[in-house]
Amino acid sequence: QVQLVESGGGLVQAGGSLRLSCAASGSIFRINFMGWYRQAPGKQRELVAHITSAGSTNYADSVKGRFTISRDNAKNTVYLQMNSLKPEDTAVYYCNAVRLFDKSDYWGQGTQVTVSS
Repeated sequence: QVQLVESGGGLVQAGGSLRLSCAASGSIFRINFMGWYRQAPGKQRELVAHITSAGSTNYADSVKGRFTISRDNAKNTVYLQMNSLKPEDTAVYYCNAVRLFDKSDYWGQGTQVTVSS
């Protein structure tokens, strides 16, 4: 099992910044992808960004140029730096970890991000 604990959400004004953290613990060996998803009220959960074990990154078009995903392997932590936040970024943000060899898929409990206009 892998445990994911998110932190760093909160309330911020439009144009502001937040940094989310996701600390992984447990059986974290051979985790291939870690990423962030978000779910706004009444909408489906969507990918925000992910990063591979090799450091390759992928972003949703809506956040490119504003958000940056990074990882600290020594701390088993993934970060999402969010700049130039917009009200439409308001959502619950979830950390996700995927391990391909046993098709494992893990989720954190979510952290609320609210951007006021």
